[in-house]
Amino acid sequence: MKLSTKGQYGVRAMFELALQYGQGPVSLKLVAERQDISEHYLEQIIAGLRKAGLVNSIRGAQGGYVLAREPAGITVGDIIRVLEGPVAPVDCVNDDMPERCTRANQCISKRVWAKVRDSIEQVIDSITLADMCKEAEKLKYNEGAFMYHI
Repeated sequence: MKLSTKGQYGVRAMFELALQYGQGPVSLKLVAERQDISEHYLEQIIAGLRKAGLVNSIRGAQGGYVLAREPAGITVGDIIRVLEGPVAPVDCVNDDMPERCTRANQCISKRVWAKVRDSIEQVIDSITLADMCKEAEKLKYNEGAFMYHI
């Protein structure tokens, strides 16, 4: 399974909003600059995150975007599922798709892929934006020592 840039950039953008959490709205321009993402592409990504209720937009001259919940309440899994869809290495273990394989009940491969899916979900659902901010603090991200990319 390989994430698209949409998922990767979405996590990076949400991480940037988490770093700024509680300080007011953050402009897309700032997020784009700090995370080295095209502002135009970021607009598309943020639209999906807003529609899913993960970010709120604030209008006006001092407007921008803020997390809809505190960083501890948003996981990497929440972001990935919004932008990439279900986490399934193959269709037969995608819970959002009806069973299509006639061999599903006796297929050993399906059980392998289900374990892969479950392992990925366990990891991405266990990491919150707050966890990422703590890790960044350890690396002195906010002091500008270097640009931290995920």
